[in-house]
Amino acid sequence: MDNRKRNLAEAFIALESIEECEALLSDLCTIKEIEDMANRFQIALLLQQGHTFIDVEKATGASSATISRVNRCLKHGKGYNHIIEKLNLNDKEGFKR
Repeated sequence: MDNRKRNLAEAFIALESIEECEALLSDLCTIKEIEDMANRFQIALLLQQGHTFIDVEKATGASSATISRVNRCLKHGKGYNHIIEKLNLNDKEGFKR
């Protein structure tokens, strides 16, 4: 990981509240970028719970390409699964949209 990415990761680790995180995200990203990231995380949560691609598409409005990409990350990546497990979100129902 190069220094720029490491510095960004360290900045996220240093955050102490949701408000601090929201403030940093709003400075770093456009509203659309934040919405896209939130939507991809929502997709990961729904897929992790066993919802079908069709259900996820209806619930999130995401394209099948985006859902497939998130699904690949769930199967072959580490980030989504780790944080979902760490936050114990894999058993929760009824996500806010």
